[in-house]
Amino acid sequence: MTLIDSSRVEEIAQKFALLAPTMNERQARLWLAAEAKALGHGGIAAVTRATGVLRKRVWMGIRELEEMAANPLQEPPEAQRIRRPGGGRKKLEETDETLRDDLASLIDPATRGDPESLLRWTTKSVRKLAEQLCEMGHAIGRQKVSELLNELGYSLQSLRKTREGSSHPDRDAQFQHIDRQARAFQRKGEPVISVDTKKKELIGDFHNQGKEWQPKGSPEPVRGHDFIDRDLGKAIPYGIYDVVRNEGWVNVGIDHDTAEFAVQSIRRWWGRMGRYAYPDATELFITADAGGSNGHRTRLWKVELQKFAQDTGLRVTVAHYPPGTSKWNKIEHRMFSFITHNWRGRPLLSVQTVVNLIANTTTSTGLRIKAALDTRSYDTSRRVTDEDFAAINLKPKQFHGDWNYTIA
Repeated sequence: MTLIDSSRVEEIAQKFALLAPTMNERQARLWLAAEAKALGHGGIAAVTRATGVLRKRVWMGIRELEEMAANPLQEPPEAQRIRRPGGGRKKLEETDETLRDDLASLIDPATRGDPESLLRWTTKSVRKLAEQLCEMGHAIGRQKVSELLNELGYSLQSLRKTREGSSHPDRDAQFQHIDRQARAFQRKGEPVISVDTKKKELIGDFHNQGKEWQPKGSPEPVRGHDFIDRDLGKAIPYGIYDVVRNEGWVNVGIDHDTAEFAVQSIRRWWGRMGRYAYPDATELFITADAGGSNGHRTRLWKVELQKFAQDTGLRVTVAHYPPGTSKWNKIEHRMFSFITHNWRGRPLLSVQTVVNLIANTTTSTGLRIKAALDTRSYDTSRRVTDEDFAAINLKPKQFHGDWNYTIA
């Protein structure tokens, strides 16, 4: 990677544009080499970027300069063989007229869905592309394939998560409804929380994304495969984020992510933080995803919320985000993202490690999080009968009663 300032690169480009018409091939080669040597480390990269000349041509000039310096009285043989304008071997793509089109056909995105495409089921490395082009009758190597790909405007790129799938027609209207409800509860001084389950984490010496400062050359060793350790298990962090106070609670479970676990997490937040922050509260507003343990179709979620409402005396109003829009849930980008950043590059060796890392997550904007371990077991086979569901004091809202409702 070049370390040369961009203004210096631009200066070389301007000088080359002015001098190139006056120099023969050898003079240009030596001038480029001299510029590269004068720049020092990163000089070759800077010269090739400024002029578009191949690196090997600059290297040839450097070697020639070094030979001239070692033997100042002897004129190198290359000086007698100056290439005429337009001389030398023609570019492969000039002598092979179909090469570019054939290469483009191999990597064209339109061929991805074609089962007859030659590279449909393989990775499109330059080696495989070169092999396939050779089978099509072209004499080409990997380096030339790489150069042609750059000329055609291709580069190595990773996938980008931007598609959200089909959008519900009432998506924007639900967002506006959630915003109006949240503002109304805030004006009354009632608590507004955002809830969700964070990604389950394997406990043990497993690889964790990100980098952490370590002594140079001494990275912390972890397992090469992410197979669950039956003895250590996994951690299931369920979070509650207080939108108004910028505070959070995370209930770290070790059993199953059920609706009972989700409501128990809210119950623990209320007992440890909520009731002290809002001693006069009579209502609670919850925003949640449409699916998962707190999904709008999950009967057990509503049954457990009914028990919570009865135990605390709170009227619980719930608003679910439309399907496919979970990333807009405030807990995702206001709390979970910072937790992930805090334990980047560290193996989560125990559930207590998870609890400690979560509880010590802070931000410059004042985020404060408490966390605790939940060792309870949660039955995944529990079912809600029609009679149990009918006993819930459930009041759907006029707008999308399946997403918006109050349990009193």
